[in-house]
Amino acid sequence: MAGPADGAPLMRAPLQVVAPVDLQRYAGIWHEQARLPNRFQKACAGPVTAEYTPRPDGTVQVLNRCVRADGNFDEAVGTARVVPVAGQPGAGRLEVRFAPSWLGWLPMVWADYWILKLDRDYQVALVGTPDREYLWVLSRAPCLDSAVLQAKLDYARSLGFDADKVVLTGR
Repeated sequence: MAGPADGAPLMRAPLQVVAPVDLQRYAGIWHEQARLPNRFQKACAGPVTAEYTPRPDGTVQVLNRCVRADGNFDEAVGTARVVPVAGQPGAGRLEVRFAPSWLGWLPMVWADYWILKLDRDYQVALVGTPDREYLWVLSRAPCLDSAVLQAKLDYARSLGFDADKVVLTGR
């Protein structure tokens, strides 16, 4: 992103998350439609899904699956936990850990998972990280209408994400 004429970087406003998010309604299978490239999904060449299952202790089990180029599946099981946001009960600010549970006390094993946009019917979600390095467009349907997908990507761009680098995965 280019800065002003004096070369100073543009200031980006802190990201806001959806509030409230009903994790019971958010639960279930989501299909990835688009993402910013990342190191942990490099082997994914086919459909990608994320399944969220609330647990009695308030955490959420996360099961990510993708099809590799050889036709086999990659699978990662993790845990998500809600990060309280002052004045926003039920805010969609979570952290996810895919490291073993005995490492859960280490702050560095938890990654941000922020729900930035979510339709009222819980059918389409835009998820990202506050540093704008990671972004996903998720939908309940395996294939999302291209106009809806483009609207989510335009919104992500307005938040400062590099939507030009997005990889379309739900086609």
